[in-house]
Amino acid sequence: METKKEKKAISKIVYIIVLLILAFIVTKLYSAFDKNNFNDFVRTEYILYTSEFTRDNIIKYSKNDSYKIKSDTPNDAMFYKEIEVIPNTPYKVTCMVKTQDIVTTKEVSNAGANISIADTVEKSKSITGTSDWQKLEFIFNSKNRTSVKLGFRLGGYDDNCTGSAWFSDFTIEQGSNQKDSNWNFACFIFTNTDVVLQENGEQKEIKLKMTGTDILDMKQNMARFKTSCNELSKGKMSVNYDIITIEEPITTLSYDNENGYYVGPENIQNTIEPYINSNNYDHIFICVRLGDSKHQNDIPVYDWIGLGGMDYLGIGFSNIRLPNSTKNYIYKYDSRINTFPEEVFIHEFLHSLERNSKEYGFERPELHDYAKYGYKEERLQGLKKWYEDYMNKNIKTDSGYIGLDERIYELKPNHEEDFTYTYKLNEFKDSQNFVQKIKQIITKAFKNLTTITIKKEGNNI
Repeated sequence: METKKEKKAISKIVYIIVLLILAFIVTKLYSAFDKNNFNDFVRTEYILYTSEFTRDNIIKYSKNDSYKIKSDTPNDAMFYKEIEVIPNTPYKVTCMVKTQDIVTTKEVSNAGANISIADTVEKSKSITGTSDWQKLEFIFNSKNRTSVKLGFRLGGYDDNCTGSAWFSDFTIEQGSNQKDSNWNFACFIFTNTDVVLQENGEQKEIKLKMTGTDILDMKQNMARFKTSCNELSKGKMSVNYDIITIEEPITTLSYDNENGYYVGPENIQNTIEPYINSNNYDHIFICVRLGDSKHQNDIPVYDWIGLGGMDYLGIGFSNIRLPNSTKNYIYKYDSRINTFPEEVFIHEFLHSLERNSKEYGFERPELHDYAKYGYKEERLQGLKKWYEDYMNKNIKTDSGYIGLDERIYELKPNHEEDFTYTYKLNEFKDSQNFVQKIKQIITKAFKNLTTITIKKEGNNI
């Protein structure tokens, strides 16, 4: 017959076995649940049911399972969380990201693994190809918003991707604005253009080079631009600038039906990124030649000499195109022909202030609506009077004066210096689900039981 001691030992063994079975079941249930558990993140795709969203407990950066997006066919996929923000406040979002075989659909693209604000073009830099874990950072300003949809993305707003991306260790910090109306400009002069375009079904290589006079004109106009910004704004803003001359040719161009060919951030990002990362620039000018006087190597553009309103990682981005003819005086000062050669620089910068004003919720007239308010181009100084009144909210209408709000000059792009004294927001912390809690309780109970049993057996010995 079994003794009491034997029965007690058998009961313990049965109890342990039951706990082991229960722990195994819960673990399997947990694994199945957690593989698809994106907590409070919303999963979204451009082409539905194309990409795979999973939690990965094998490839991960830290103790928490990573968030994985896999697209075997081209897609724009994102998981995001809508968070509350304080208007006109800078935020910095970071994460760790690992990539494998990410390929964009377009040859020239700004898509890849990135941090984005859904339904906008605001994003961090994008990572493509295959790379080990690295830190990704995204700085943005809430402007007039009270909430944003912060997303972690494999794709882009104008392109799709294939490949896999793992995201982990999300953080978000709230910074503070530095009230400063001194703007820091970068003027990149690309002296060479060497691109291959499709023309009548055939490839044509076009090589263009700036002259010494071209470069001098750009430098002189930046000096005049600095003075004019201060004068036209009546001291509301000031300008510092760097001129960076780049010999490395531009080898790709962007294109759209409205403007033809132009230089987008994606065309030169790798070239300018080291300069941008080491300086807190607030606006970028790209000076480029896209044609020659003989029209044998013209790159098709549609009636623009300057192109603005673009964005490079939250920084205003403008094209300044040199005229084909060396006899053109658009960028040359001459008291008889042109006393305002910096006009294109002023105009394209104002397009960025115009866009910023709209995003901050300030009322302002359209920059191109000068004729509507009775202004016209003058022979020697173009639209200089319009720009002055535009910058000082001095455009007269029946209902009062309109123009740029004075506050816009202090609302510059945010940089790392805006996060000297910050605090982290608890927005991306992994929440515990009921399966995790049950697993923790059973695991803890099993550990305690095992410890007690071992101690008792040790004491019996």
